[in-house]
Amino acid sequence: MSPKAAAKPRRSRRSKKPGVTIADAIRLLTEEYGPFENEPRLDPAHELVFTILSQHTSDRNSERAFRNLMHTFGTLETVAEAEVADIEAAISGGGLARVKAPRIKDVLGRILDLNDGSLDLHFLAEMPMDEARAWLRQLPGIGPKSAGIILSFSLGMPAMAVDTHIFRVSQRLGIIGPKVNADKAHEVLEAAMPPEDVYPFHAAFITHGRQVCKAQRPRCGECVVNYGCPSRDEEAIQQAAANAAAEQPEPATHDAADADRPDGQAPGRRRRRQESPTAVPHTQVVKELQP
Repeated sequence: MSPKAAAKPRRSRRSKKPGVTIADAIRLLTEEYGPFENEPRLDPAHELVFTILSQHTSDRNSERAFRNLMHTFGTLETVAEAEVADIEAAISGGGLARVKAPRIKDVLGRILDLNDGSLDLHFLAEMPMDEARAWLRQLPGIGPKSAGIILSFSLGMPAMAVDTHIFRVSQRLGIIGPKVNADKAHEVLEAAMPPEDVYPFHAAFITHGRQVCKAQRPRCGECVVNYGCPSRDEEAIQQAAANAAAEQPEPATHDAADADRPDGQAPGRRRRRQESPTAVPHTQVVKELQP
């Protein structure tokens, strides 16, 4: 080994063995950001259309597009019969309307063909989850994430829906391996926890990915599970701890959640209570559609 190579500092990311259990991660992240309320969602067919509209755009844009779609056509049956150009015009404020308009029409048409002319998908809740997921996956453009959203949030089934934030946080914590792709992650994560933990896991991990464990600049010094993260930035954690010590000279007492961490590390700052994030971005839309 050359002197130059020997002088390079070792990175803490060399190991990917998780140092925090899924159960502890859910508990600590829920204490930090929660509680997470599983609020009422749309019925399965409306949820499916909303999910298509939410792809590659913001919550605000998808809400705007969905609201205008329903205001324009009134029912999904009318949407299914409409011209693609008219659907595109109705959802133009949501982004990628040229792609999403024909997809919505194709999906609704396929459901009508497969379901004896009905858009009511509540029958999926009576099926074994693998069969219900396979039924949805046969629809054009519906992958494991979209299928998981409909089954979990609309029908209350313990199906995993892995988005980019959940996938990133799970890999960084070592819960899934570096060779597991996004599609496989649904199966791996779903099998790694009891059914009752699927929704809390989804809500906690997606919130953590959005607020702290960001893609480009993860805020490791503010992370409540950094003690067990094999991808943590030690320098950032130490700097955060030093900043916290400078701001608060008197020693802070550790709470129970910090005390039971395996290596005794605590995050670089005391936990701050935040407003509970809304786990569902379209609660108002749900209320508008209710009779």
